[in-house]
Amino acid sequence: MKIKHSINLHKGATLPLILGLMWLYDNFSLAAWVYLALHGTYGLLWLLKDRIYPDQQWEAEISLSQGIFTFGFVGLYWIAPYLLISRGVTVSYPLIAGAIALNIVGIFLHYSSDAQKYFTLKYQPGLITEGFFARCRNTNYLGEILIYLSFALLVQHWLPYVILAAFISLVFVPNMLKKDKSLSRYPEFEQYKQQTGLIFPKLLQPQSPATPTANIP
Repeated sequence: MKIKHSINLHKGATLPLILGLMWLYDNFSLAAWVYLALHGTYGLLWLLKDRIYPDQQWEAEISLSQGIFTFGFVGLYWIAPYLLISRGVTVSYPLIAGAIALNIVGIFLHYSSDAQKYFTLKYQPGLITEGFFARCRNTNYLGEILIYLSFALLVQHWLPYVILAAFISLVFVPNMLKKDKSLSRYPEFEQYKQQTGLIFPKLLQPQSPATPTANIP
């Protein structure tokens, strides 16, 4: 099996799982419906992305035991909807609006930058230094962080923040550093690295001309 099979199973099961929690705890509040819309849609979009422009790093072959571990690890993200729905959390309208806005920005950055990366590399391999990657080397990860941050805002509990921090430190950052190491084979990478941020964009750094085009090993 491949890594993506465990991840895709988790993403696809998220919407029915949240609906099941709503039914189990008889919680059909505005907060529960908003969370269902945000997290459920994110999972469906992930599956669409995998069909249209898949990420090559999730194509790696793994054993069944590794697949089960991967599913269990990403399953930690389900703690957030459980806490929200089982506790009957009341969420203020301004907080709901903020979470939706943050989620929209995260979705835009995550899926759009992944699309740029995939189609640029498909037709013109090299170092991507423009578009979503002009100021930030990992715009897709930044988007994903904002997405899960929006979920944590709705839950109003410390645990989703800890889980997100664990994923950032154990998965996201190591993958970013691994990518940097791979991209260092390009002569222009050092200049590009100086004018971009690892996670957050360098907005104050004047952008100097760089060799056009991409951003993955």
